[in-house]
Amino acid sequence: MQAEYFTRDLLRAARFAAEKHRDQRRKGIEASPYINHPIEVAELISRVGEVDDLPTLIAAILHDTVEDTETTFEDIENAFGADVCSLVAEMTDDKSLPKAERKRLQVEHSSQVSHRAKLIKIADKTCNVKDVANSPPPDWSVKRRTEYLDWASRVVDGCRGVNEKLERHFDETLARAREVL
Repeated sequence: MQAEYFTRDLLRAARFAAEKHRDQRRKGIEASPYINHPIEVAELISRVGEVDDLPTLIAAILHDTVEDTETTFEDIENAFGADVCSLVAEMTDDKSLPKAERKRLQVEHSSQVSHRAKLIKIADKTCNVKDVANSPPPDWSVKRRTEYLDWASRVVDGCRGVNEKLERHFDETLARAREVL
């Protein structure tokens, strides 16, 4: 794919996600703009995982839009195609389920998602683990933070075998987070 189309489409996804998440902040102490998270996930996949698959990077940027905004799968498909929409769908929790059930299902299904969705999950959990250690929600106890790290580790365990560099980076981030806690 020509670099100009790659760049154009990736930036179009970033703009789309920024618009959809415009009023959202992360839960951490810093309350950083939410859009920083999906951009960080995509950048991690590219930089650490050395992945340059455009649908994967676009889906990484869009991975929370359906789950956390008024965006529909139809919106994603119309704007970015069926391939990206399918990846976003693999990353989207059913918000009608209780939180504990959604977390259980993420662990259960992590080994069953596509190779590209596993890349996104590993990068997503890596970013979240870093944030839980360094800028946790103010009301999260050390116990809750530790439980999150344990859960994220179980999700990533189901994704292993897709990208050694991303997996090693997750393991290093998890180890640093455990030291912090």
